[in-house]
Amino acid sequence: MAARKSSAPLIEVTARPGQPLGMAPATFLRDFWQKRPLLIRNAFPNFQTPVQPEDLAGLACEEGVLARLIEHDKTQDGWRVRTGPFQEDVFPALPDHDWTLLVQDVDKWDPDVRALIEHFSFLPRWRMDDVMISFAATGGSVGAHVDQYDVFLLQAHGHRRWQIDASESIKGKQPPLGFRPDVELKLLKVFKPTHDWVLAPGDMLYLPPNVPHHGVAEDPCLTFSFGMRAPSSAELISDYLDTLIADADENIRYQDADLKVPADPNEIDTVAMARVITALNAIRMNDPDKLGDWFGRFITTYRAAGEVMAHQAAPAQEEVVQALASGLLLQRHPWARLAWRRAKRGASLYVSGQDFALPVKDAQRLAGAEQLDAAAYRGLSDKGRAVVQQLLVGGVFQLIDPNEVYEAEDEEDGEDAMVLGEVVEGRDRVDAIDADAVSDDVHSVTVHDDGIEVIVNFEDDEEDDSAGRA
Repeated sequence: MAARKSSAPLIEVTARPGQPLGMAPATFLRDFWQKRPLLIRNAFPNFQTPVQPEDLAGLACEEGVLARLIEHDKTQDGWRVRTGPFQEDVFPALPDHDWTLLVQDVDKWDPDVRALIEHFSFLPRWRMDDVMISFAATGGSVGAHVDQYDVFLLQAHGHRRWQIDASESIKGKQPPLGFRPDVELKLLKVFKPTHDWVLAPGDMLYLPPNVPHHGVAEDPCLTFSFGMRAPSSAELISDYLDTLIADADENIRYQDADLKVPADPNEIDTVAMARVITALNAIRMNDPDKLGDWFGRFITTYRAAGEVMAHQAAPAQEEVVQALASGLLLQRHPWARLAWRRAKRGASLYVSGQDFALPVKDAQRLAGAEQLDAAAYRGLSDKGRAVVQQLLVGGVFQLIDPNEVYEAEDEEDGEDAMVLGEVVEGRDRVDAIDADAVSDDVHSVTVHDDGIEVIVNFEDDEEDDSAGRA
């Protein structure tokens, strides 16, 4: 469906080779970013979704995953919202229309989804919050609403009809933003669209904050929502004040050494209020590095999907060097958020609420690295490698073998799943094998420095199939 004809500024473009935004990134930032919406046809040409609807439903059943199920009764315009994790029997019981499943932070769970974030490198990486994925049955929707942050809506599978009200950005007329009182969702009371499109796979819609929009599935479809971090002033002030209070000097107090006899001793006069302002200004962060360190810690924890924790003891630094030399990699934890800032001396690296003083090159490399191989590790300074060791201890980095492939039996259906890049676990050294404890099926047992190799003879025997796998 084409956009309605009007004399409004350009709001729909087609991507071109080398210009996925349909224009240079600088032009997009100048003319559209936080100013007006933009529909980009074929932004991701020949796009194939890395996540299928059944994958999303399975993820929504997992503990720790933020998921919502929204159902719409069109006959009474009623809405029902359920939050996950869900039982697996919920989805087969749903009708084939008028419901939507939304799962947040899918980039933290799926590396292929996470890789899509690289397409938005024209924005500060620390501004990207998460990738939320929605699956909608035909007619599924979450209603007409607004978001308080910038969002890119990539159509990944199927087709979705989007209606938006761009009257403020193209006409200077603010749309009504009142919410309905009869539903728990923040749905708009009044929605009058100015534009109406159907998006196909690979099309992408950019929306600045507070643009009313309404999406309805034309057929079963997946939509990827790339949302930005946009803390409110209240959130910023609250965290900032917590830091000020923690570091406040008790010697800084309200002072009135120039006090004069008051005309009315019960009045808080303008001179007193000026002294209050002076006292408050005295405890604010006048040091740019302190202010920058506060914000770096804040923004790398704001709306964190989960806590980064080590699941095993970290190897010593010399063992890390040997492991990397053998081909292993240091992989960043998907929940870890990193950013960096130039300081008066060198730089500060921010990692999920922590800050580390580093040379600029080290801070740049670590903030941008999803993985570190032996060459990247050697390229760090001694201080940089010491910080990597701290991050390894804290679980921010993990040693993985990128070539490791093993069969993991699915507990539900008994099928085998191939898993790549397994985290390397520590092994206990075994010096002797009790021959009596070894089955006749075992062909040979060899003890290596890094573990035990067992070669087993397998014969086809249907009667023994029920015994399971070792």
